[in-house]
Amino acid sequence: MRLIQFEADDRARAVGLVDGDTIRRVQGVATMRELALNAIANGRSLAAEVEAAGTGASFDYDTLLDEQRVLPPLDHEDPAHCLIAGTGLTHLGSAAARDQMNQKVKEDGEAALTDSMRMFKWGVEGGRPSDGKPGVQPEWFYKGDGSIVVRPGAPYPVPAFADDEGEEPEVVGLYVIAPDGHPHRLGFAIGNEATDHVMEKKNYLYLPHAKLRHCSYGPELRVGELPRHIEGEVRIRRGGAVIWEKSFPTGEDNMCHSLANLEFHHFKYEQHLRPGDVHVQFMGTSVASFGDGIRTEDGDVFEIAIPGFGRPLVNGTQRTPVRIDFSAVKGL
Repeated sequence: MRLIQFEADDRARAVGLVDGDTIRRVQGVATMRELALNAIANGRSLAAEVEAAGTGASFDYDTLLDEQRVLPPLDHEDPAHCLIAGTGLTHLGSAAARDQMNQKVKEDGEAALTDSMRMFKWGVEGGRPSDGKPGVQPEWFYKGDGSIVVRPGAPYPVPAFADDEGEEPEVVGLYVIAPDGHPHRLGFAIGNEATDHVMEKKNYLYLPHAKLRHCSYGPELRVGELPRHIEGEVRIRRGGAVIWEKSFPTGEDNMCHSLANLEFHHFKYEQHLRPGDVHVQFMGTSVASFGDGIRTEDGDVFEIAIPGFGRPLVNGTQRTPVRIDFSAVKGL
């Protein structure tokens, strides 16, 4: 089952069941969060809640996309109660890269590793525990709140101070915190965790700055478990022409951390268990055009597709002015 959030003809918010090129409006709810909380209250799965609610009016999917009436598949009416975060160094990459890392450890010892390679090594060795206990914690970063999420089809606002706006194609986990404080996963979506790679490359301690950029996920929520192996496709278009494209593997078979381990280390914090809150967790990428020498330009369009996740996620880029000048902060 795949679901979306969208704006109906009167611009009222709605939840829709994807049925080919048709969207069937789920009755009785206006948001995915409301649907999820109803499912929790009724002791049903999200799919069972949709079936119990039933569907009504139909909408043309292409029209909704063309008119940018498709919303992120999960959000919160108060953006401050939607936490966007991510994990890095979670994917194994190619066998050659793993062999190269292992060879370096053998020849030079752990002391010669960079901090990033050391953390990657920890993940390979302890990110998939089999004894039911938590494994090693992954790299984790704060992306922003719900205000930095761009709806599918809309351009990313790229601040004037940014050095770059590079794509990061990955799977996103979507969660709602139940009234009893327990996290519930609704499912997964395609995500683009756009990052300023040029800034990050200057010094890895700039990573928190580099991550504070707009992002997008959707357009669809894939209900259910994440397939163990996924092969997605990402491309960049400039002036309508494809200037770069690549496949990217994801799913647990291609990761050094299990999904359960990533979720545990995110939700072990009490402040992440506030009832009613929404959490959007980017699970990490295995490719990026920046690594192939691509520098994005204003107006470039990112397109990410994953089989079984529905329509691709498409977003452009648009430079914006800085909203605060150097001397804007005043003392009281």
